[in-house]
Amino acid sequence: MRTVNSLRELRTILRGYRREGKTIGLVPTMGNLHEGHISLVRKAGEAADVVVTSIFVNPMQFGASEDLDSYPRTLEDDQRQLEAAGNTLVFAPGVEEIYPQGLVQQTKVVVPEVSDGHCGASRPGHFEGVATVVTMLLNMVQPDIAVFGEKDFQQLAVIRKLVRDLMIPVEVIGAPTVRETDGLAKSSRNGYLNESERAIAPAVYRALQDSADKLGNGRSDFGAIEREATEALSAAGLRPDYFNIVNSDTLKPATAEDTELTILVAAFLGTTRLIDNLSVSR
Repeated sequence: MRTVNSLRELRTILRGYRREGKTIGLVPTMGNLHEGHISLVRKAGEAADVVVTSIFVNPMQFGASEDLDSYPRTLEDDQRQLEAAGNTLVFAPGVEEIYPQGLVQQTKVVVPEVSDGHCGASRPGHFEGVATVVTMLLNMVQPDIAVFGEKDFQQLAVIRKLVRDLMIPVEVIGAPTVRETDGLAKSSRNGYLNESERAIAPAVYRALQDSADKLGNGRSDFGAIEREATEALSAAGLRPDYFNIVNSDTLKPATAEDTELTILVAAFLGTTRLIDNLSVSR
């Protein structure tokens, strides 16, 4: 496995793979990898001959009060995990390689509608940062496939739409959420939880399961289900940001006619913001 930091070297290496007729997969990450990320790498390896994992802590998707400076940079450990998973190439550029003119002068990608609401409402500008850097990475690597986790359901919807709207020739593959044994979705930010907070955190998944059961049993009073879940999260010691039942395709509030639903949740536990989702067919 090789690690490169420059776009020029990345393109030189990938040009060689293409001459050999090999297909290329991309897994964009911000590093601080865990089992969920590694599952994406393995899934990419099943669909492509060469797997490129990018490690870049993207300043454009962090708000002014968010944890950009304290976000863990664990490149050596990330490299060990990736090599063990069969990753081919690590692209770990510095900020100046991605944004040579700075963030203010950078052209940005805005994906309308699916970026609105949910995390888009709570984190203004976040999905603009995500969409911009993902578009850049897709242009830099020009992969045949790209793999993203379903844990951030809204992010995946944003990426699918930008690829479709900008006619980028890549297949976007969603990979299932990887969970701890108690149901907590694996996330880099779980490392911020102290012991007592970690014991509370599985309440997020329990609220999703309880709401999914209610939907599966035929309830269509979505607002009431959302309120019940929010109350349960608060009672468990979390501070709910949102708990929304939406149409799985549009991410707009669910209606009684919708058959494919997704429950989206974000909640704070101490200073840590947890997100998760669960889809339901009716």
